[in-house]
Amino acid sequence: MKRVLSVLALAAASTAIAVPAAAAPADPSYRAVASGALESPPNPSPGTSLVTIDLSGKEMFVDMPFRDLDGTTTDAHIHCCTSSAFTGTAPVAIPFQDFPLGVRAGTYTNAVALDDAMSYDPAFVSTHGGTASSAETALIDAINANEAYVNIHTSLYPNGEIRGWLVAAPPVPETAEWSMLAVGLAGLMWMSRRRPMV
Repeated sequence: MKRVLSVLALAAASTAIAVPAAAAPADPSYRAVASGALESPPNPSPGTSLVTIDLSGKEMFVDMPFRDLDGTTTDAHIHCCTSSAFTGTAPVAIPFQDFPLGVRAGTYTNAVALDDAMSYDPAFVSTHGGTASSAETALIDAINANEAYVNIHTSLYPNGEIRGWLVAAPPVPETAEWSMLAVGLAGLMWMSRRRPMV
């Protein structure tokens, strides 16, 4: 019984150390897996893209590799806001400036200033309060409600060849959390090895 209590105390101590009480919340991160099957209407394009969007303060960092498109790129942007999660279509919210055009594969990486009205489609700003701040709030709320998507338009599919719904990405554990988990598990293994054979 004493050993069981020791093991439980060691596990509780490692858990308490692994998750600091005053940890600051991480900046939100979102992912989208874009494909032709997710377009409206769906299409047979073999094109794919794994989009990562990270928010840091008033900036949105976009990382968007894409490949295997049937047509050549003509435009790409974030659309917002559909009337319900994971369904429907919506107007353009943020056009991707300097997106590579006329290609079937590539990578788009950019930082978008969310506090600048020029980052948004003018119609989106006017429909959502008329300021960059109100547009930002509407966009973030829609992303969190799964009512925004990323779309790549091509010469073969002018209304969109591939699209993906933006969803919150799971947080990545901190290095210290992994280390403390390893220490706790090692302690448990050590305690179990000391147990006498009966």
